[in-house]
Amino acid sequence: MTTVDLRGVTCPTNFVKAKLALEMVDTGAVIEFLLDDGEPVKNVPRSLKAEGHKLLGLKETDGYYVLTLEKGEE
Repeated sequence: MTTVDLRGVTCPTNFVKAKLALEMVDTGAVIEFLLDDGEPVKNVPRSLKAEGHKLLGLKETDGYYVLTLEKGEE
């Protein structure tokens, strides 16, 4: 599984980087994003879901969040 560390990356740059990472994997692939609390964990999952990707999980770990996502159709 691919993991993309977006901690310390502010909005909207983190969403742009997440989209770029998703372009590198095939439809149906599962990818993890590490996100900071606050705006990133609120905005990035919502925005990626709106783009047609499937949210598989979001859990807090040691002060940050792990978003697990399945890439949807482009």
